[in-house]
Amino acid sequence: MRRFLASLLISLVLGIGAGVFLGWTRLPVEEDAGALCQLSRTHREDYTVMVARGYQGMLAQGIDANEGRIAAMRNLLPLNADYDLACQQADENTIDNIPAWVQEVTERALSSGEDLQDICDLAALSAAFGRQIPGYADRPGTVCDQFHARAE
Repeated sequence: MRRFLASLLISLVLGIGAGVFLGWTRLPVEEDAGALCQLSRTHREDYTVMVARGYQGMLAQGIDANEGRIAAMRNLLPLNADYDLACQQADENTIDNIPAWVQEVTERALSSGEDLQDICDLAALSAAFGRQIPGYADRPGTVCDQFHARAE
């Protein structure tokens, strides 16, 4: 009986050791990180809102608006269909024009009644790309200016 239990214990230890060794060194799982353009539309919109919020944060820190615009474009560029081979092969839901995409997301947020801060951040980024959203970030005294004045 002792011999059986000792054999079982040794076999169990060797099996676990071999499994850990093979799993970590010889046969590890390789994860292929997907491209941003492969995200669902909702997640791409959420990512765009995060980039717009980051753009507003850069402006609040005193970073030049042109540098902030370039940084935002650099962050949004992986959404572009031409950025990754996997995105070029997928025909549906590709984004070919980043400024037009930001404007579209802004207008969709406006029509669906999203959070006003998100709308204002998106409108400011869209205006930085040269695509004005009337009444939001196109001139002083807009809805977003009033929103920011109340928030302070």
